[in-house]
Amino acid sequence: MNKEVEEYIFEHLGLENSVLNDVYRYTNLNVCYSGMVSGHEQGRLLSMFSNIIKPELILEIGTFTGYSTICLAEGLKAGGRLHTIEKDDEKAEIASAFFEKAGIADRIVLHVGEALEIIPTLDMIFDLVFIDGAKKQYLDYYHAVFDKVKPDGYILVDNILWFGKVADPKAQDETTCQLRIFNDFVRKDTRVERAIVQNRDGLFFLRKK
Repeated sequence: MNKEVEEYIFEHLGLENSVLNDVYRYTNLNVCYSGMVSGHEQGRLLSMFSNIIKPELILEIGTFTGYSTICLAEGLKAGGRLHTIEKDDEKAEIASAFFEKAGIADRIVLHVGEALEIIPTLDMIFDLVFIDGAKKQYLDYYHAVFDKVKPDGYILVDNILWFGKVADPKAQDETTCQLRIFNDFVRKDTRVERAIVQNRDGLFFLRKK
C-alpha cells in the first residue's frame, strides 16, 4: 500500500485510544521485531469483528505486547473471558501491564509457554480463535484448536500473505513454504467457510460450519 493511501486510511479511522497508542509507541521504541504489533488499522478490524459477534470466550495464540488482545477484548460479552498465549515471559509481562492500564485485566487469562502444550489443557469451547503465533506452526495450531471452536464459531489467522511471498514462486524459505502448506490445507478444508482480507499482511476469516 502506498503511503498516501495508508495515511488516508488512518485519517478516516480516527485516533487510537490512549492505551493502544501507548502500547504501539512502547513496542516500537523498546521491543525487538516491533513490526509484529497489530497497529491501528488491523486493531480496528479485530475490534469491529469482535463487537459484531459478541464472543463469550476468545482464544488468542501470540499475545506479543497485547495490542490485538485489547482490541479483541473490546467485543467480549459481559462476563466473557479472553485466553491469550505468549511463549516469551518478558513480552507477557509487558502485555500484562498494559491490560491493567486498559482496565481489562480481570477479563484476560494470560498463559505463558508453548501454545501447543497449553491448548490441550484448555477445557472449554471458544467462540473466536485468533492465530498469530509462530508462522511455521500455523497448521499445528489449526489442528489443535479446531475441535475447541463451536459450530458457527470463527478462526482468524494473521499474516497469511507473508509480505506477498506466498504468491511468489521464487520465494522458497521455510516460513513461506509452511504458510503455503497451511493456506492450501484451509482452501481444501470443507469444514469451514473462508474469506480473506488483504489487511496489512493478509487475514483469513474462517467460519466453522
